[in-house]
Amino acid sequence: MVDKQYQVVWTKRSQQHMKAAHKYINLSSPQNAFKVVEDIVTALNKAIKNPEFYGSDRYKTNNDGSYRAFEKHHHRVA
Repeated sequence: MVDKQYQVVWTKRSQQHMKAAHKYINLSSPQNAFKVVEDIVTALNKAIKNPEFYGSDRYKTNNDGSYRAFEKHHHRVA
């Protein structure tokens, strides 16, 4: 049996968001900035192996189920 190959596509926007998040967190904690990026990459690797682990992106217009979404870290405003 041949396993289906999946890939993660980083749009320019998603790349910009990752860089901005890293830059912002790095201002107060370089260690946490690295950890956030590492956690997201680990989650993406999990999604590549088993995309159904994460639910469909409910905000994606006309999503045929092939677009997935998850939250790993989110910013809380006090």
